[in-house]
Amino acid sequence: MKVGYRLFLFLFAFYAIVGAVYWVLGGEPLGITALLLCAGLALIIGYYFWFINRRSGGVMPEDNNDGLISDGAGELGFYSPHSWWPLPVGLAATAAGVGLIVGWWLTLIAVGALLVSVIGFVLEYEKPSASNH
Repeated sequence: MKVGYRLFLFLFAFYAIVGAVYWVLGGEPLGITALLLCAGLALIIGYYFWFINRRSGGVMPEDNNDGLISDGAGELGFYSPHSWWPLPVGLAATAAGVGLIVGWWLTLIAVGALLVSVIGFVLEYEKPSASNH
């Protein structure tokens, strides 16, 4: 994992320096924006890898040269097998995008529906505690 975060932090520095030089030399705004966004995205990924490396103690199965694929096996997380919430989230997001073309009133309604559907999606498997009864 050390290689991963070092690589992406190097890419962040590279894109930031190239973007700054391109800006100073009078490059086009689109190229400057693209280079700076690449720097930002590399920073986000590099920070994530660094955070995971720090949290895991720096020992990951992929760091072992003699490691097997089965060394990285285990539970990856919980994925809902039958959730209907992605459908209203997608419809509300689509309606918000269409609302930008049709009118602000549709965007406001769609953003409200998007908020409700995202909250429902996030809290789908939350169970109320026994103290709430």
